[in-house]
Amino acid sequence: MRLSDILPVERVVPRIDVTDKRTALRALARIFVASDPGLAEDDVYRVLSEREALASTGVGSGVAIPHGRMRGLERMQAALALCPGGVGFDAVDGAPAQIFVALLAPERHTGDHLKALARISRLMRDASVRERLLHAADRDALLQVVVEEDARH
Repeated sequence: MRLSDILPVERVVPRIDVTDKRTALRALARIFVASDPGLAEDDVYRVLSEREALASTGVGSGVAIPHGRMRGLERMQAALALCPGGVGFDAVDGAPAQIFVALLAPERHTGDHLKALARISRLMRDASVRERLLHAADRDALLQVVVEEDARH
């Protein structure tokens, strides 16, 4: 599975204005809900927050990968958002998160969830991918970076 398969342009946001981890997770929940009216913002926020309470999903190098599994979700979904100024996310390297790739998975799809997280991690580990994302002009350009890099990796 490729990230581009679960990331429609509607869930790509070139700029979120957030001040902390809580507002970042809330903004990501809103992105999911805006493209899937079957989701409730509070439910998505709760799932992301509960996972975040276990350990930070700030993976370093300016990247955070908030994720969780949701009961009743039928298919895996991803969202991509940028916060150019960065926000503290308790990352392992202490760097503020600028790139958020959020993932929601059906509760019963543990294996697919882990594979998707590994794929996202591989893509975001590449400094040139992160740089291209941070300099993309708009949501279409952001998605194009994901599509191109997905095919390359």
